[in-house]
Amino acid sequence: MDRAAGPEAATLVARGEGGGRRRAGTSNWSGSLIVASLTGAFGSSFLYGYNLSVVNAPAVYIKKFYNETWQRRYGFSVDESTLTLLWSITVSIFAIGGLVGAIIVTPIVKFFGRKCTLLLNNVFAVTAALLMSLSLLAGSFEMLILGRVIMGVDAGISLSALPMYLSEISPKEIRGSLGQVTAIFICIGVFTGQVLGLPEIFGQIWYYTNNIFSEAGINHETIPYVTLSTGAVETVAAVFSGLVIERLGRRPLLIGGFGLMVVFFAILTISLTLQKTVYWLPYLSIFCILAIIASFCVGPGGIPFVLTGEFFQQSQRPAAFMIAGTVNWLSNFAVGLLFPFIQGGLQTYCFLVFAAICFAGATYLFFVLPETKNKTLNEISQAFAKRNKVSLEMQEMNHYPGERKSSAEQESNFTSAVDNGETKKGIV
Repeated sequence: MDRAAGPEAATLVARGEGGGRRRAGTSNWSGSLIVASLTGAFGSSFLYGYNLSVVNAPAVYIKKFYNETWQRRYGFSVDESTLTLLWSITVSIFAIGGLVGAIIVTPIVKFFGRKCTLLLNNVFAVTAALLMSLSLLAGSFEMLILGRVIMGVDAGISLSALPMYLSEISPKEIRGSLGQVTAIFICIGVFTGQVLGLPEIFGQIWYYTNNIFSEAGINHETIPYVTLSTGAVETVAAVFSGLVIERLGRRPLLIGGFGLMVVFFAILTISLTLQKTVYWLPYLSIFCILAIIASFCVGPGGIPFVLTGEFFQQSQRPAAFMIAGTVNWLSNFAVGLLFPFIQGGLQTYCFLVFAAICFAGATYLFFVLPETKNKTLNEISQAFAKRNKVSLEMQEMNHYPGERKSSAEQESNFTSAVDNGETKKGIV
């Protein structure tokens, strides 16, 4: 057992995951459990959500800062293409930092433990905040970009360590609900970043949703407030998922979320293509955007954090979260990098790419994903072991049909061999 496994293993035994049983009448929602989960989420996933959305609000001011710094250094204004490149790097470099954090989280949680990792991870957050806040005073946009990288490292570590910690301190009856705390605080962080982006606070720009809201007849002064509805819908959907996950299960919410996203992506594509021909179609586009966000937050947004913690034993869990985090952050970076080109090439049909991906994901999960609600981690592992054993036996029967014999035939041959003395010769 590694150095970090001791406290977590004791927690598992205390709550019945290690083979014991909780005492009858003991409340699952203990005060210390709630405080630990909320505190960990506020210092981890909240920062991730906040840093996802808050960078959009001051975009105009950041670009102005880049231009002024460039002119002061080199004596001329930066050209538009270079400015766009610097801005794109500022936004997407967050995912690169997240990838680094996801890769290094395995040795960190094994050496320091889950709790200490979450505490020490605040060093990255504070360092990043200082670099970004002092970049204007120092006249260095490199400090701002470096701060985004370090904040990404903080997010990459926290999005692996926090779900891991929550899955290990939770009783099986509420493991799914408590696991959704990660997604809920991500949504709260996004919403907070949107609130701070209101014109009275910081100023705000929007791209595709801005055009859709304008087409719907909403004036430009009101649009920033309307866009707050996206963050509000995210938060409500995530909370709803946390409340019903133990009743409905992980499988229906995850597959259903992907399925609904396919439907609303398709409708959004149609409404965007035809929105200038029918006056009410822009309103349908707004509804589809909110519905896609809600569908994502109900299932695909948070349940993968829960499932990754449930599918693997404690010794395997850090490596599993590292792999999941790596895929997550690489996908984040790829979407951020490629979407402008996809949108430019396909125009309003760009969302069909995401619809196809969601459809493939829903189909795959429908055939391979088992239900894990109200099961201990050992029961989940045994279910996978049985499934793998059956799969191997089926493969063997398919590859060697002539060499497989029924149990009756094997028993008959064994009895015959004993009678003929062949067993004795075989042993010798």
